[in-house]
Amino acid sequence: MSRPPFNVSDFDFALPPELIAQHPAPERSASRLLDGRADHPVDRVFRELPGLLNPGDLLVFNNTKVIKARLYGAKQTGGSVEALIERVLPGTLEVWAHLRASKSPKPGSVVRFNEAFDAKVLGRCGPDGGMFHLRFPSDPFALLEQHGHVPLPPYIEHADEADDVRRYQTVFAREPGAVAAPTAALHFDEGVLAALAERGIGTAHVTLHVGAGTFQPVRVERLSDHKMHSEWFEVPAETVAAIAATRARGGKVVAVGTTTLRALESAAQDGTLQAGARETAIFITPGFEFRVVDRLVTNFHLPKSTLMMLVSAFAGYEPVMALYRHAIAQGYRFFSYGDAMLLERTAP
Repeated sequence: MSRPPFNVSDFDFALPPELIAQHPAPERSASRLLDGRADHPVDRVFRELPGLLNPGDLLVFNNTKVIKARLYGAKQTGGSVEALIERVLPGTLEVWAHLRASKSPKPGSVVRFNEAFDAKVLGRCGPDGGMFHLRFPSDPFALLEQHGHVPLPPYIEHADEADDVRRYQTVFAREPGAVAAPTAALHFDEGVLAALAERGIGTAHVTLHVGAGTFQPVRVERLSDHKMHSEWFEVPAETVAAIAATRARGGKVVAVGTTTLRALESAAQDGTLQAGARETAIFITPGFEFRVVDRLVTNFHLPKSTLMMLVSAFAGYEPVMALYRHAIAQGYRFFSYGDAMLLERTAP
């Protein structure tokens, strides 16, 4: 007997507020790791991960770099403005931004940020016109690095601090453009990477610039009514070749984080994994046919979020909900600065 279609409320759970991690673990690899591959969960420490994988396996990372995307400023009328830069448009001085202000700035007006530089409002933009198209006076990446703040998620209650500049960034971040970290990768440090190499486990990378939409709640009850946000990603030819070689030797492809999984599965929607760069608005829900990823390293996600739906599609709805109940009972730390879990793909 088939299960009735899933609704958003199926992915809800009660999370004690004290389990929302406000700061990272003292050491990246000292976070806890919930091994969810077997019938019964096993509580581990993240630095054990290399021993849980086999020589010949391949870990795929997202090498995106979080930019200091949050800016504070004022309109010409004096009203305050808070901006979150969603996207820097390649080869231009222009950006897409979410703006919070008592009254939206009009096209042609100017917003002065950090009492340091002016940005011209060109108009509205984005898939639903919910963002603002701005032009900066010089290189946006340089201005954000100098004047911006780390765009910590909304559930982290403290203002960004010096330690966040380092810890809300992976040790292998390379391509600037994300406004949220690929959080499963935050647990990797040089010791874990060295242990992986020593064990004969390969590594490869993709780039997916994580957008603010990753934190947006799902405001409909039927999954089919939800419109997924779009993100830019690139899968290099070298990564496609590394995955093919892994398959040929019987190894497993392990995605580090849901963003890596989204990039790889988006690039394989035509049936085979294709190199290249493009946009994805893929919405992965139970019943999805995975073509690339065998195992997933991921953090614990928000109730009723699209990422809860993704991990449930990957490892099975009932097993994932049981793992979350275990994690809550055992006091695991949740969300971006929280602990991790290791999942095995199940048949849909």
